[in-house]
Amino acid sequence: MGSDYPARLKARPRGYADTMGDERNWAGNLLYRASSIEHPESIDELRGLLTAGGSVRVLGSRHCFNDIADTTGSLIALDRMPQVIDISPARDSVRVSGGLRYGDIAPVLEEQGLALANLASLPHISVAGAVATGTHGSGDATGSLASAVRAVTVMTASGEVRSLARGDDGFDGAVVALGALGAVIDLTLDVEPSYQVAQHVFEHPSWDAILRDLGAVTGVGTSVSIFSTWQRTDVADQIWIKQRVPATRADAAERRAAREALAVSLGAAPAEGKRHPIIGVDPEACTEQEGVAGPWFQRLPHFKLEFTPSAGAEIQSEYLVPRLDAVAAIEAVRSLADRIAPLLLVNEIRTVCADDLWLSSSYGTDAVGLHFTWKPDEAAVRELLPTIEAALPASARPHWGKVFTLDGAEVRSRYPRWDDFAALVAKHDPERRLVNEYLERLGL
Repeated sequence: MGSDYPARLKARPRGYADTMGDERNWAGNLLYRASSIEHPESIDELRGLLTAGGSVRVLGSRHCFNDIADTTGSLIALDRMPQVIDISPARDSVRVSGGLRYGDIAPVLEEQGLALANLASLPHISVAGAVATGTHGSGDATGSLASAVRAVTVMTASGEVRSLARGDDGFDGAVVALGALGAVIDLTLDVEPSYQVAQHVFEHPSWDAILRDLGAVTGVGTSVSIFSTWQRTDVADQIWIKQRVPATRADAAERRAAREALAVSLGAAPAEGKRHPIIGVDPEACTEQEGVAGPWFQRLPHFKLEFTPSAGAEIQSEYLVPRLDAVAAIEAVRSLADRIAPLLLVNEIRTVCADDLWLSSSYGTDAVGLHFTWKPDEAAVRELLPTIEAALPASARPHWGKVFTLDGAEVRSRYPRWDDFAALVAKHDPERRLVNEYLERLGL
């Protein structure tokens, strides 16, 4: 992403569990260069900070592993802005303030008998930040978190408040917007009646069997994740199947039979006890498994809100490919297992349904994500990533908030509506005060 970037890394990044100052991101691998980090508590304060002049960026829950939110000017965090969770009279949407986390809004929705269709593996992330970077959950029939957005309200760097709703001109470019349009004051999300989910874990499925019919594997549940450390290339480590609890016993029996038949076909065995995605890590932080049903927000994420998620001290990368290229992409990773495994904590593979959002990694195509959680050695990871990127199909789109090394021109070429997005950015931020080095590398 830029030859100067690694020079700003610390030799030994601190982990999430360490005491973190305002100057670092979630994983501790990035030292922000901002002259100040501000926490406005009102719309007027936010406007004053945005219109003060100079470079400015907006900071979410700091879960990005690259410099997408960085600036040499002022960083604005929305975590102290007024908290809004406003359910529509029709009970089909909820308006939430952008600084809230999914873990903050989910219990409130559940109390009202409502739910979101999807959640990411972490409930710790802010709604505005997750949406702006195209973050997703999982499911063959489930879109990314951004696909649930039906309206967004942004304050531009000039202090103007602009709202766009689904169907409006420019809306599809304003949702996954990389923080380039302004500070997201609130978003309106689709909701539905609450539901329960149960998850089951199976171990040591055959890779050859998985790849013979990947659709059968990912389609067996509402959300399916395949985990591998790539220490072995004949079997994956685990498959996690999250399934909405059916309304009838007959449907439940049918789905149980389908899971069991799939496990047999893959040579996989049910896990004997609760598991963590990373082999050998205490699973206490993980949401309940072993088929124990629970509310949607306590099962769709992999990790509980009150615990440090994943490994804490880690680096993340992710590439999403069209469904048609998924097997080739997985085989490419498999062929590099001997180089990947020494740096890897775990690789997760899961699916996302297509959408129409211009900078979504699943724009125009059902997608399969190949997510890498790396050991906290960013220099070594960055040295390896060009090899992985060259081996993947040319359709692979990197996650905006994670570490990748593809140059800006190559990234732009993989988004058909990029020029339309650039025009939208110019309209919202003509003075380019929100454009930082990350956006410049992408050509904005």
